[in-house]
This record gives sequence, structure tokens and C-alpha cells, in this order.
Amino acid sequence: MKTYDIIVLGGGPGGYVAAIKAAQLGAKTAVIEKSRIGGVCLNVGCIPTKTLLRSAKLYREVLDSAAFGIDIPDRAGVRVNWQGLMNRKTEVVDKIVGGVEKLLKFNGVDVYIGEGTVLDPHTVQVSGESAPISCKNLILATGSSPAFPKIEGIEDGIKNGKVIDSTGAIQLKDLPKRLTILGGGVIAVEFATLFSSLGTEVTMLQRSETILKVLDEDVRDTMQRHLIQTGVRIVTGTKIDRIDGGSVVFEADGKTETVEADYILASLGRKPNLKGFEALGLETSKKGVVVDETMQTSVPGVYAIGDLAGKMMLAHVASAEGIAAVEAIMGHPDKLNYNKIPSCIYSFPEVGVVGYSEKAAAEAGYDVGTSTFPLSANGKAVAEGETTGFVKIVYDKTYGEVVGVHIIASHATDMIAEAASTMALEGTVYDLAKTVHPHPTLSEIVMEAAHGAVDKPIHLIKK
Repeated sequence: MKTYDIIVLGGGPGGYVAAIKAAQLGAKTAVIEKSRIGGVCLNVGCIPTKTLLRSAKLYREVLDSAAFGIDIPDRAGVRVNWQGLMNRKTEVVDKIVGGVEKLLKFNGVDVYIGEGTVLDPHTVQVSGESAPISCKNLILATGSSPAFPKIEGIEDGIKNGKVIDSTGAIQLKDLPKRLTILGGGVIAVEFATLFSSLGTEVTMLQRSETILKVLDEDVRDTMQRHLIQTGVRIVTGTKIDRIDGGSVVFEADGKTETVEADYILASLGRKPNLKGFEALGLETSKKGVVVDETMQTSVPGVYAIGDLAGKMMLAHVASAEGIAAVEAIMGHPDKLNYNKIPSCIYSFPEVGVVGYSEKAAAEAGYDVGTSTFPLSANGKAVAEGETTGFVKIVYDKTYGEVVGVHIIASHATDMIAEAASTMALEGTVYDLAKTVHPHPTLSEIVMEAAHGAVDKPIHLIKK
């Protein structure tokens, strides 16, 4: 029986990062992955969807080229090559997965491809292996799967291929002419952006009265309005009655309506994958496996990270939790501050948020101040023709400490890292205002909003 210091069950962005970190810290490490290294994120989630979104944005830019002084004689000849998009997606995914496989090998991590079944806290049986492998510590990183609610007709829709999840959406053989999306969260918004940009008629059905309901009110209102302006039909306050083939029958505003589509994308949340380690008898909740500040479960020596722990279902959170678990095992415990971890939406424009919303900050007891600066007053944004959006800084008036930043901009997912760094250092609006930002860049809106919090922004008339 092979023995390891650490075995990681699951090779996604949480699992493979944990394995590499463990090996770098001197632990004999193995990672078990039932499908392909990279998990959902690299293979059918983050990377392929962002690859397709890049193609969709380029397509839109080509169609809008006349506004930039570039004439295309026959715009009708510009069309989406769906198979070409799929081929590029596969190439990108293969390249990145191959890179991760090389990293694991370089760091001396043993990789087992097969389904792992945990026999006890120190023993795992891998399918295809004649004998189990043992460990001193076990890290569970089995991820999550799409959740399908109980709706009449949904199971039949899944069987006949009319109801798909996000994985199915990026594996369609043809670009759909019509798509109905159930849900109004982050994944729903990204897929609405992707398909509507490529010319698909998209309808979003959201149960609550707004999409992106967990975000700051100004952010969600702006994004909902922008999606509608770009052609996405959004119906809020809905109750889904049933699904019949490609039809969704729903109620809204006291009326019953039917929407027809080629496919129905169910984007209604995800559930943790709890199979494979039932023998451990771990404490669980509705969100997933219960863990402490070091990611340790109710069983000593067993840790759970990523979607399985259910704190924040984001790839970069899984990676950070994986590192935290390894450091705890190796005698260097630390804890994550989830309120200072950014979240992103890869829509057009993008959304980047970190920390409290204005409402949440007030509920947390802060003496709340806010300052907003619009993208329309930024030179780089005007030059690039992408002026929809803003930055909103939420701060505590007592000392000016930044407690939340919300950005809508074409590169918001990159820009939000500055805000996260500032908050990690307990920085203030004064620090941001005094930090000289390069010109012309979109990042200047952060500095301008900080000036607005301290006194007045430079490039905006504010009485």
C-alpha cells in the first residue's frame, strides 16, 4: 500500500492547487481525479465559457466597426462559425489542462485518474487500482453539480435534450436561434450575454423581482437595464408552472404565459458533491460539508475545500481554501476573510465586486459613505466606446476605511484586484485618492471615486 502525507480527492482548481502547494512544502502528495485534471472550471466551466465570451465580444466589435472608422462592405457576410468557436474552445482548454498536468508532474505530485472512494480518514480506494492508498491527512475537493428544482416536465426535458445545464450549453452542436434561461444569477447573466451577443434570441425568467439579487442595488439595476437594452428579454417575479419540450409555461403579474425556445438552460444554482466519502460520517449543512477556519471537517485530519465546503462557489476561493488547508496541515494555520474576496461576472461590460454593498454595510453597523464615478467621464472608456458602467466605493466615514467596491466596466474583473488589495491592507479612500493612477486607463475611475469621497472628483462636475 502506497502511503502519502496528503491525499487530495478531486483535481479541480481547489484540489490541484492544494496538491501543488503541499508538494512545495515538502509533503508527499497524491491527487485523485475521476475525469480530467482541472475539474469543472478548466474543462467545462470558467475557461471554456470565457473563451467563448471572447469570441462573442469580437463578433460584436466587428459588427460595430463602422463607429470606429472601419467599414466592412458586406456586413451580412459576417457570421458566427459555431464549430470554429467550439474548436478554439477545445484548443484553449487542452493547452491549459496540459499546463496544469505538467505543473503537477514537475512538483512531484502522484496523479491517479479514477474514482476515489474513502474507506476511512486515512484510506482511499481508487477505481482501477488493485490496492487502496493511505495518507496522514485527507483533503476533499469534489466540487459541485448543477441543481435542478422540481418543475413539472423538467426531467423529461433533460432526457430529451431540451433542458440543458451550463456544461450542455457550451457543447451544443449548433448555435440556437432561441434560448430560455431559468434563473438570474451570475451564470445566467454570463450565458445571456454570450448567446445574445452571437445573435440568439434570449429570454431570462427570474423568480425574484431582480436579477443578481445578492449584489449592490446600483450594480444589479444597471446590469438589468443594460441587458434589456442589448436585446435580452428579462421577466422577473415569475413562477414556473411546467416545461413541455422547448416550452416554458410560467406566471408573472397574475398572467400565464408561454415562451418557446430551441433549448432551456437551467441555471438555478449548484449542489455539493457528497458522494464517495459517506464512510466518514462528516457533519454537513445545506451548503455542504461543515468546516472550521482552517477548512478542517468534523473528523480530525480530514479537510474540505471549494464548492464542497459551500462558502463561496468560486474557483479562486477553492484555490485559496486549498492553500489554507495545506498550510494548516503543515503547521502554519491561517484563515480567510471571505468579505475581502472579490467576485466577478464576465458579462459585457464586466462586473467586479468585493466587500459590503451599501445596504449590507449599513446593516453591519458602519457609518456608511459612498462615492460613485461614471465610466462616461473616463477618457479611456470614451476612446474605446465602452462607457456603460461606474465604480462605487463604500466606506466607513469614521476613518475612511474602504469596506466595499463595486465596478461595472469592460475590464472590471481585472480592476477589482486593486480594491481587494486595498481592503486586505485596511486601506482608506485617502490612500486610494493619493495613489497616482496611470493615464489614460480605466483604473482612474477608482482614484476619481476616492477623490469624490475625500472631497470632489477632478473630472466630474459635482455640486
